[in-house]
Amino acid sequence: MKVNLACVILIVSLTCPRISSADGNDPLRPLRTTKPPVIDGKIDDPVWKEAPFVTGFKTFVPDFGLDMVEKTEVYMAYDRENLYFAYRCFDSQPDKIKSSITARDNVRPDDWICLNLDSFNDHQSLYAFYVNPAGIQGDSRYSSGREDHSVDVVWYSAGQIDSLGYVVEMQIPLKSIRFSNKNPVEMSVFFERRISRRSEQGSYPAMSPEKGMAFLTQMKPMVYDDLKHYTLFELLPAVTYSYKKSAEEGRLATDENRGDISLTTKYGISSKMILDGTYNPDFSQVESDAGQVDINLRYDLYFPEKRPFFLEGSENFNVAATSTHHPIQSVVHTRTIIDPVAGLKLSGKIGRKNMLASIYAMDDLPENDAPAQGEYAHFAILRYKRALNQDAYIGGLYTGRELKNAFNRVGGTDGHLRLGESTTLRFYGFMSQTKDSADAPVQNGHAVTLNYRYETRDIGWGVEINDIAQHFRADAGYITRTGVTGYSADVSPKFYPKSNILRKINPQLLVYLWKDKPSNLWETYNFLSMDFTFMGRNTASVMYTYSTEVYLGERFKTNGLDISGLSQMTKQFYIQLSYRNGMAIYYSDTPYQGKGNNASATIIYQPSEKIRSEWNLTYSNFYRDSDSQKIYDYTIARWKLTYQMNKYLFFRGIVEYNDYYREMLTDFLASFTYIPGTVIHIGYGNLYEKVKWHQGQYINSDRFTEMRRGFFFKTSYLWRL
Repeated sequence: MKVNLACVILIVSLTCPRISSADGNDPLRPLRTTKPPVIDGKIDDPVWKEAPFVTGFKTFVPDFGLDMVEKTEVYMAYDRENLYFAYRCFDSQPDKIKSSITARDNVRPDDWICLNLDSFNDHQSLYAFYVNPAGIQGDSRYSSGREDHSVDVVWYSAGQIDSLGYVVEMQIPLKSIRFSNKNPVEMSVFFERRISRRSEQGSYPAMSPEKGMAFLTQMKPMVYDDLKHYTLFELLPAVTYSYKKSAEEGRLATDENRGDISLTTKYGISSKMILDGTYNPDFSQVESDAGQVDINLRYDLYFPEKRPFFLEGSENFNVAATSTHHPIQSVVHTRTIIDPVAGLKLSGKIGRKNMLASIYAMDDLPENDAPAQGEYAHFAILRYKRALNQDAYIGGLYTGRELKNAFNRVGGTDGHLRLGESTTLRFYGFMSQTKDSADAPVQNGHAVTLNYRYETRDIGWGVEINDIAQHFRADAGYITRTGVTGYSADVSPKFYPKSNILRKINPQLLVYLWKDKPSNLWETYNFLSMDFTFMGRNTASVMYTYSTEVYLGERFKTNGLDISGLSQMTKQFYIQLSYRNGMAIYYSDTPYQGKGNNASATIIYQPSEKIRSEWNLTYSNFYRDSDSQKIYDYTIARWKLTYQMNKYLFFRGIVEYNDYYREMLTDFLASFTYIPGTVIHIGYGNLYEKVKWHQGQYINSDRFTEMRRGFFFKTSYLWRL
């Protein structure tokens, strides 16, 4: 019998699934539509019946290259002004899906999906859009090996759990992302899914065991035709009001009663270059910073940036080879701009390979600094990066803090070079000039680091060299130590037992030698650790440290044993514990050897999707070696209860007790966030101390006395044209 070839082709095209090519590097081509889907957590819209999809997710946590236990499909569509994605996440046990109605950016403990979008397909940075099964969002920007969760992008999502698992729909307005100014537009994607109860994470495309966690080099190209290239204009006015009282001579007296106005604007010079301006930006701080142990410190505590103006594009100022374990943790930390009056920011792409970002801010100085240094500190920050092959780049950075009779200026270069699939070379080199007063001499300093790293599924190892001059300063950054030269090497093999209980074993050995330049003494930091990953969301770690530290020309022992672990015991109950016992230094003008214990515990109980109760306990003590006397005992207990009425509105209460200072803080908040920028916050708080007013002074007491009271209101609205 003869068969019509055209009929065969038609039948095959109607019956085969619309799966985009998973082989080679052929780009994905989403469906162009004029009838966009309704973002409601269902995939019953006509567009999803026609849209292409991908499947075949492979794991990369805890191991690489295995089929995920549960199937995932991701559908893709777009129109001129939006990108659309739908995830169908199958689950054979939908009653065990972990989900919650929670605050934005608080979805990581849940099951979730993530769309990683490199909007320029240049392997330099990406947007990460997280959504849990209830449709709650989280987002971040990833660049230079760091993921920044403080950014907030305007986009839309919805999710629903059903008998097959759950569905998530996403709408990403093109006005919310930066992309190339051409047609067609090429981006790239990396689809993720996490199943919390299995500690399993998978992706499409599959991650290569040889490339390890180098996300930016393993993304799938995606092509869009006829996207709208727009001129973006945003206006974000905000009104705040605060009323504060503090104790004076045994009674509360008003010390602040004022309203304030701030204004932030955004202008899109093109779809890839943005100009921002701000007047009087506020912290938008709806929650007080959690208490930290603030005694016996060698360097200042770190507090994250929270102001929207400084958050967007902050990943552009990441510097290669810096980290939270490095003395130079960041060369740019904008929270050093304490009380800005106004600011300007320009960031974006020039051509395909060049990135430019800059900030100018005028910071109002405290009154006691003003006579000698003027009324304002002027911050100027300039960043340039040139993309090389894959995720490699070379860049330059300048930061300056200028006062009337003083300044601090830092300039230099950094880079991330990819030498092979598994091998990278990262470096930076900076010079600083500092003048502290009109009569002070100019002090010069330098900071240099070179880091070589090899990382695959089975092993990671690396070597590093550091040299940081004693007088190196970066007043716009965050630095924990200067005046050191360091050499380090580490090795970290990884083992994957064939066990249903123990999924991964990751030992690590690190050897670090530091030379303290002022004293010419050497110190060491060596540790051997073992990390265990178990079935479910359960991990444990044991680490022994053999180390010394030089302080004020003396060498002290800092050996210690660290034990930590976490467990998602049930969908409702989570616990995390850590404990350290070891030698330590008492940092003072006359330091001495001691030993101490540090412990922390976090317990989260979530009886329903909308209610979350969190307990935190932090404990630290210190004993002097010479006479075994206890020098201090420090305990902070914190309880936070949150009722998330829906994805927009929550009510939250915090009670924190600091036993060292004999203080109790209460903090209550009602918060409505429609989209980032369009918000209403109403807060009320008190500070109590165990004191009483007696005969003209405050003395210790067994009862609490209210020492401060405050009320806070903020509203802002994002106008986007």
